[in-house]
Amino acid sequence: MSFYKLYNFLRDLNNNNNKEWMDQHRQRYHEVRDWYIDWLNELDKALAEIDPDYTPTEGRKAINRINNNLLYHPNKPIYKDHFGAGLDLGENGKQGDFYIHLGLEESFLAGGFYHPKKQILNSIRDAIDYDGERYKAIINRESFNGKFEIIDDGDSLKTAPKGFSQDHRHIDLLRQKTFAVRHDVTQKEVTTGDFLEKCIDIYKEMKPFRDYLNRTVTV
Repeated sequence: MSFYKLYNFLRDLNNNNNKEWMDQHRQRYHEVRDWYIDWLNELDKALAEIDPDYTPTEGRKAINRINNNLLYHPNKPIYKDHFGAGLDLGENGKQGDFYIHLGLEESFLAGGFYHPKKQILNSIRDAIDYDGERYKAIINRESFNGKFEIIDDGDSLKTAPKGFSQDHRHIDLLRQKTFAVRHDVTQKEVTTGDFLEKCIDIYKEMKPFRDYLNRTVTV
């Protein structure tokens, strides 16, 4: 089994996105999924060895469901065109995970808080109000900027959030509703060379960013 077969399965699924096809190829799906879970367990073990603050996350817990949530998104296809997994979840999920997205349209490594709940968002804003300079120093590092793109869905507030003045020195950050970054990878990068080592290198570079955010919601 390999990432080649993972992408090939996603292509076939995308061309036959219906329950009948999935039922006929259920064994193939489980073979790909189980192989990917084993790979996630290997990465999980490696990250735990290099980071004393890492929360071990078994692959079966990390991997996301292949089914789309049609209750909230009825117009989406039945199945996703990617495999997603979140490692370093923390206790009770109260932590910005290290996310791996392997898909047909895009593949990337990400981390932080994507559209966090109000309580978490308020904690992040309070931290930025207190020492936003430290956060800016992290995201403005040359090595960081060279590897990551700030995730911006264009949904930032147009005005200051409640409790903060319009002329706050960090108003650009306080308006944000997402605090996350991503590093895009190509299918060639995933399928050739040692993708596991690539994930470890990106994890290390992203760590100060995730550490800052995680402390804001756990301390």
